[in-house]
Amino acid sequence: MGEPDITMYGANWCPDCRRAKKFLGEQQVEYKWVDIEQDPEAVAYVERVNKGKRIIPTIVFGDGSILVEPTNAELAAKLVLDTKARLAFYDLIIVGSGPTGLTASIYAAREGIETLLIERSSMGGQSGITQRIDNYPGFPDGISGSDFADRVVRQAERFEVEILRAQEAKHIEVDSTRRHVYTTSGTHYCAKAVLIATGAKYRRLNVPGEEDLIGAGIHFCATCDGPFYKEQPLIVIGGGNSAAEEGLFLTRFASRLTMLVRGAELTATKTLAQKVLGSEKIDILWNTEVKEFRGEESFESVVVRNNRSGEEHEIKASAVFLFIGLIPNSELVKDLVDVTEHGYVITGHDLLHRSEPLDFTPRMMETSVSGIFAAGDVRLGSTQQITSAAGEGTAAALSIRDYLKSV
Repeated sequence: MGEPDITMYGANWCPDCRRAKKFLGEQQVEYKWVDIEQDPEAVAYVERVNKGKRIIPTIVFGDGSILVEPTNAELAAKLVLDTKARLAFYDLIIVGSGPTGLTASIYAAREGIETLLIERSSMGGQSGITQRIDNYPGFPDGISGSDFADRVVRQAERFEVEILRAQEAKHIEVDSTRRHVYTTSGTHYCAKAVLIATGAKYRRLNVPGEEDLIGAGIHFCATCDGPFYKEQPLIVIGGGNSAAEEGLFLTRFASRLTMLVRGAELTATKTLAQKVLGSEKIDILWNTEVKEFRGEESFESVVVRNNRSGEEHEIKASAVFLFIGLIPNSELVKDLVDVTEHGYVITGHDLLHRSEPLDFTPRMMETSVSGIFAAGDVRLGSTQQITSAAGEGTAAALSIRDYLKSV
């Protein structure tokens, strides 16, 4: 047998690389693996094809085409894989496979509700690419995000939840009896109820230089990109839980780490804040705002301003990591259901405050459209914690069970 005509450049610590490898393995697609940490020529190649950016996985196909950090859906499309669900009609369709969607699917399936879960990217959502989860009950020694996601997926499959991987829901319509979900691949599924559990994405600063340097020294995932910068100076922007957790993780690699905090104190939990303040490798600049990122082909420095004194200065580093909050992934339903000005889906009791009353009483987690529910980070009121995400999945499933009894 000849060499596979697919080559994946990556690193063993890279969550997206592991996801892509797992997906190709599940589809029985052969590929050649190149660990760039063991091959300087591979590093140079990755940087060359990505215009100076060191982004992995970089996957090269036999026809010469390249996919960089592809989603499972993009891989499936490239490989022309059959990714259709078994049925055309379900009791419940869940969009999103983070802790919220997976938990809801388990509870629904246990109730005998025919459930389809649609996921466009990696199973487990953001929790699946977290280096370590230490605050989920039942794991006294913590657990890696990928292991946690694998366990919950296996549990859902044990209850016969049908999981449609590598597919993206792009449009939802409703009629008097059904909710219709259309995917980017052109497939169409119907259900009595739909749960939106699409989570959120990282917020950006939207300052000069940011867009051009994302992936070339500006990052949003410490687990994914931190190991690239061993014994180099790094910057973390943010003062909340994510910034604290990821900053502490980055001290494993950084020669020195500087945190830029907009306020006069950390907004992280007391325990995390104490760890950050007690770290000998972390310096904190308070009341500091970013004005500009600088760099030619990759990040070189950041211009900051003290929001009290007005003084500006430049800080050089090898990379910067942004952890300044999340933006809800509500694009799928923002023109269909009520959302806040920031895009969070409004549900349940919060809908009673709308200017025009609904013609039905929304259940817990139900949106302004009957039969469409939302839970997790995409929903107004979410605490954006993994335990509450699972709890909201449970609450949504029970509410949907009640709704299905009425239709």
